[in-house]
Amino acid sequence: MLIDLKSRLQDSEIQELIGWSVFPDPDSVPQVIEQYAAEDSELSIMGYESEEQMIGFVGFSINSEDRMVLRHIAVLPEARGAGFGRGMILELLHQFAPNTIEAETDEEAVHFYRSIGFRVESLGERVPGTERFLCTYEAYEQED
Repeated sequence: MLIDLKSRLQDSEIQELIGWSVFPDPDSVPQVIEQYAAEDSELSIMGYESEEQMIGFVGFSINSEDRMVLRHIAVLPEARGAGFGRGMILELLHQFAPNTIEAETDEEAVHFYRSIGFRVESLGERVPGTERFLCTYEAYEQED
């Protein structure tokens, strides 16, 4: 189960995970924390804990059309490949029931999103030399 992390943004383990989500730009961690901490922020930040250790987190927003945009996601390096990232996204689908989930990412994470059923399309080079991708998951209601 995902837990709300807004009150724990100053914890070192949360800051470490945020650092992994913005790698290789660790200098942006304070700015990211500020975005989630702002009282008027529409951003949510939730984490997954296992054996009293924070394993991963996901930061997102949801608009009025139930479109969820993933802003940040990270799993501790030693826990990667065990399904925690996939589990967090499945839990988001269960808890919030968005119509769509979108994430912009780099080539390194494309396989992760494809493996969960996201459609992937290139956005081209937003920064010279770095191709970016839009990953979209359409959550359709199942009829009984």
